[in-house]
Amino acid sequence: MIEISNRKIGEGFSAFIIAEISANHLQSFDNAVKLIKIAKECGADAIKLQTYTPDTITIDCNNEYFQIKQGTIWDGNVLYKLYQEAYTPWEWQPKLKKIAEEEGLICFSSPFDKSAVDFLEKMDVPAYKVASFEINDIPFIEYIASKGKPIIISTGIATLSDIEEAIDACKRMGNRKIALLKCTSAYPAPLEDINLKVIPNLRETFKTVVGLSDHTLGIEVSTAAVALGANIVEKHLTLDRSLGGADAAFSMEPEEFKALVDSIRAVEKALGEVTYELTEKMKRSREHSRSLFIVKDIEEGEVFTEENIRSIRPGYGMHTRYYKEVLGKKSNRFIKKGTPLDWNLIK
Repeated sequence: MIEISNRKIGEGFSAFIIAEISANHLQSFDNAVKLIKIAKECGADAIKLQTYTPDTITIDCNNEYFQIKQGTIWDGNVLYKLYQEAYTPWEWQPKLKKIAEEEGLICFSSPFDKSAVDFLEKMDVPAYKVASFEINDIPFIEYIASKGKPIIISTGIATLSDIEEAIDACKRMGNRKIALLKCTSAYPAPLEDINLKVIPNLRETFKTVVGLSDHTLGIEVSTAAVALGANIVEKHLTLDRSLGGADAAFSMEPEEFKALVDSIRAVEKALGEVTYELTEKMKRSREHSRSLFIVKDIEEGEVFTEENIRSIRPGYGMHTRYYKEVLGKKSNRFIKKGTPLDWNLIK
């Protein structure tokens, strides 16, 4: 279990649902505020920002190494230009955190270099998120972990040893408040690449809180992840995909995000707990189960046979386990068809 701003996250608690704003503000502060308010209306627990500038995440260079050509929605662009379009101005972020908290939401961020961590420390964010592509920056993870706050790590491009190395980096800094998110770093992510069965395996292998950073287009994958034990679900939120933007293609519109939250909460309610106790309603329903009934009029002294007693619905008669024991015994009175069989009717 970890705790972020007094919100307990882990087994036994409802899933922590994060609305990722990322670039979906389209460089408009008003849009960012709208997204925060919509996240609250949709039932999210938190909103997440990203804290970088083009110069803190890469360099202004357009040689072949910096050109995007990995078969993504951003192909044909160069890294610096993409981040110019996508970054969230730092001067907005303290204001957005304040607005989020006024709405009753937790607000934290993904930093992408030490200066961003220092900036977020001044903002007093309650947690940090390590993006998938930063999981191999071990000195950076150590620096984040050294702040002593919960650290959520996406595993989108990670091998098992990468994950282990990142966790060890946190533990070296005395930080065990770690959550791992199963993530597929494709945008949008195809269903055949999701492999949700990794989620329970992550928990078993690393003994951490686990969750999902979901880049698929629908609500099904996140809902299924919660059924498999995900304690955290992160999903991108946009005002309207048709407005465009770097992340629009794999982001959810408000009504979709609301459907996602409602679906997760319904599944959590249905998951319940391990119990074989019957509710009062279930006990009443047992009245429609099978039991032994008289199915033909029986005279006093007549033998009980397969023709005059049967296991039928409803459940007011003798338990069916006694069927063979009763066969061959005799009635001690006249018994009318439709009478529940009972020991006091048997000689």
